[in-house]
Amino acid sequence: MNKFLVSMLALAFVAGCAHHRDVRPGADGIHRVVIQTEGDESQKRDAINQANHFCKEQNKYAAFVEEKQTYTGKVDEKTYNNGKAASKILKTVGSGAYIFGGQKESNAGGVGVLAGQTTDSVLGNGYTVEMKFKCQ
Repeated sequence: MNKFLVSMLALAFVAGCAHHRDVRPGADGIHRVVIQTEGDESQKRDAINQANHFCKEQNKYAAFVEEKQTYTGKVDEKTYNNGKAASKILKTVGSGAYIFGGQKESNAGGVGVLAGQTTDSVLGNGYTVEMKFKCQ
């Protein structure tokens, strides 16, 4: 087996075991999950799943004590949210033009997708979600 394949299998194994990579165990029995997010619900569900997996390894379940979402972005929150909305529009419209348009539309669509991806990347994840829980 070549080195590349072995490395990829090892990476997949390690990534597969990271079911609660963002859990911070607490000495007092109150644990935390802290994640960076765009602010949508799917990433909050990921935090809940991580807490549940952490407790399941102890044959217990997660009981949530506190949930907090705070804006931690680099630009003001309104600019962040407007930028995220604009990037989604650019990527969606640009993809359609790239796929279904003629040569000029396809080129413009590609530029739109690239602009949307760049905006999204620059803005990053603007929210921090922290959930405190205990295993019962």
